[in-house]
Amino acid sequence: MELEELKLTPKRKEICERLELRDSSDILSYYPYKYEEFSPVHYDDFRIGAQVCFAGELVSYPSTFRKGRLATTRFKVLYEEEVLTITIFNRPWIRNLEANQTITIIGRYDGANKVTASNYYTNDVLGEIIPSYPSKEGISQNEIKKLIAYTMAKCEGELEDELPEDLKQSHGLIDYKTAIENIHKPKNKKLLTKAMSRLKYEEFLRFYLALNILKGNTTDKIKEAKRFSDQDIQNFVSSLGFTLTEDQQTAVDDILKDLRSEKIMYRLVQGEVGSGKTAVSMIGLYANCLAGYQGALMAPTEILAKQHYESLRKQFEPFGVNVGLLYSNVENDRNIKKALQDGEIDVIVGTHALFSEDVEFKNLGLVIADEQHRFGVRQRQALKSKGHNADFIMMSATPIPRTLASSIYGDMDISTIATMPEGRKGCKTYLIRQNSIVSILDQIKAKLDEGRQIYIIAAAISRNESYKAKDVEGLYESLKDVLKPFRTELLHGRLSNEQKDAIMHDFENNEIQVLISTTVVEVGVNVKNATMMIIYDADKFGLSQLHQLRGRVQRSAYEGTCYLLTDAQDEEILKRLNILCKTNDGFEIAYEDLKMRGPGDILGTRQSGLPAFILGNLLEDTKFIDAARKDAQMIAENTGNEEYGNYYENISKLTAKNYLG
Repeated sequence: MELEELKLTPKRKEICERLELRDSSDILSYYPYKYEEFSPVHYDDFRIGAQVCFAGELVSYPSTFRKGRLATTRFKVLYEEEVLTITIFNRPWIRNLEANQTITIIGRYDGANKVTASNYYTNDVLGEIIPSYPSKEGISQNEIKKLIAYTMAKCEGELEDELPEDLKQSHGLIDYKTAIENIHKPKNKKLLTKAMSRLKYEEFLRFYLALNILKGNTTDKIKEAKRFSDQDIQNFVSSLGFTLTEDQQTAVDDILKDLRSEKIMYRLVQGEVGSGKTAVSMIGLYANCLAGYQGALMAPTEILAKQHYESLRKQFEPFGVNVGLLYSNVENDRNIKKALQDGEIDVIVGTHALFSEDVEFKNLGLVIADEQHRFGVRQRQALKSKGHNADFIMMSATPIPRTLASSIYGDMDISTIATMPEGRKGCKTYLIRQNSIVSILDQIKAKLDEGRQIYIIAAAISRNESYKAKDVEGLYESLKDVLKPFRTELLHGRLSNEQKDAIMHDFENNEIQVLISTTVVEVGVNVKNATMMIIYDADKFGLSQLHQLRGRVQRSAYEGTCYLLTDAQDEEILKRLNILCKTNDGFEIAYEDLKMRGPGDILGTRQSGLPAFILGNLLEDTKFIDAARKDAQMIAENTGNEEYGNYYENISKLTAKNYLG
C-alpha cells in the first residue's frame, strides 16, 4: 500500500520520509534491532551500583535543568512504600507525564533512594518483551510503534501469505501475518523466535530468487571468444612502469581467460583502497580493444570519471587506443556520441550519462563498473544491453571474505586483490572524543608547514537543525582564517561542474592546501601529497565508508594520518570506531561492519539491485541461507507448479519494479 493510501498525518509522513519508508511494506519491515524483557527487582534487593527494574507511581512532576547540551530531568516515584528520586539524562520530553500514573524504570541504584534511569516506559511493562527500533533524533520509540500499529491495522486484510505451503510445512514456518504481529509485539519468546525464523528465511529466499531473475541466464549465454596476442598484452603491462603484485597478476589472468572464453564474463574484482584495481581494469580494456571491441568504464562521480579518463588516455595513447569521456553537460557531447557510434572511440569513460538512450556503440564488448554498489542493476543492465553479449566486470573497494561474497553474489566469479603495491606506508588513525580540532590544531599546522595537504570531511553541506552534524559551509567560515596563510576551499555536490573542476585542479596542484569536503572525495580522488584527513561526526559513517575515506591519504610513500572526531558517548559507537584505530585491513573492517551494522549497509544491496537483509545475518544464519538457496533454485526450475509459479512471478514483479525500472 502506498503512503498516500495509508492517509497518514503530516507528522507520520515526516517520520516515514526521515526513516526512508516508502510504503506499507517498508513500514511493516522496519523491524526492532533489539528486545528487552524486564523482571522486577524488589526494593529490599536493591544494591548500590546494580541494575534495578520496577514499576511505580509518579508522585512528583518532572523538572528539567539544562547545562550546555546536557538536559537533566528529576522526579519522584513511589515503589513498595518507598519514595525514590529518579534522575534521567537527555529526555526532556519526560516532563509531559501525569501525576499518579504508573511508570516503569530501568536503571542503576545509587543508594539513598536515588536511581539513575537508563530507560523508562509510561506503563507497567514488567514481564513483557519490549522492542526497540533504530531511530533518528527527534523521533521517539512511541511514535515509531504507533506508526507500525496504525499501518498494521490499515493493512490487516492485505497481509496475505504468498509463501508456498509445502515450504512452510517442510521448514516448520508460521504464517506471514502471525510473524509480522509477533516481530513487532511478541506475545512470548517462543512466538518471537518463530517470527524471526519465518522472516529471515523469506528474506534469503527472496534474495536468491531476485538474484536468479536479475542474472537471467546471463552467465549461461554464449558469446564469441575474444582473440588477442599474449605478447601484445605483455608489451602493454611493461609500459605501466611498475610490476604487478601477485594478486593483481592473478586477477589479470582471470579476466584474460574470461575474455577468451565463449561464456560471458560476470566477474567481481574486489580489493583494498589503493590495491591497484584500476591497473587490472586497464589491461582488461586493452585486451578487449585488441580483439576489436569497444570498452566502457562507469564511474559513480564526475571527479572519478575524469581521473580515470586522464589515467587511461595517458596509458593508452602510445598504443593507438582512443579514449573518450562522457558525463552530463560535457562539451561536444554530440560529437562524442557520434564518434562512439561510428567506432572512432575505443574506450569510453563516463558517469550515469552512459546509460542515456541516445548513447550507442558500434561494438561494445566489455563493461566495467567501478564502485559497483553505487549503480543500480537497472543502470548496469541499461549499459550492458548496448552491447551484444558484452562481458561484465564489477569493481569494489569494499572487500568482504570470499565465502560471504559467494553467498551474496551466487555463482559470480570473484577475483580478490588483498596485497598492496610496494612502497605504500599505510595510515595511522586516531579517535578524538570531541567534535572539534582544538586538541589537534598543532598537528594540523605542523603537517601544513611540512608542505603536505589536508582533507577535512563533514557529513552535511549546510546547517540543518534536524540533522545535528557539522557542515562544510560552517567549517569553511570558521577555519579559513584559523589556518592562514594556507589556502582553504570547500567542495560539495551542489557546486557546478566548473567549480568542482577548478577546485580539484587547484588541490591536485597544491594551490589549495586544505580541502573541506563532503564524501564526494570518498572514491577515486588521488592526490598523493595529501597525507592527513580529519573526519567530523565520525559516528555518522559506517566503518567501511570511513576506511574508504582515509584511503585518500595513503596513496603514496608518505604515511597518512586520520583523525576521527566525535562527541558520541555510546560505548558501542566508540568500540566500533576504535576498530579503525587498530587495523588497516579492509577485509577485517568490512567483517566487523557486517557484524555490527548488517549487510544492507556494507554491500549497498539496495543500490546494487538486490533486496537488503534486515533480519538475516550472513555470518550467523547459514542454516537459513543454505535452505533458501536450494529452495530458490527449486522454485525457479518448477514455475509450472501453480504455487511456485505465482511466487516466482510476484518476486519478478517486485524485482522489476525496484531495480529494473
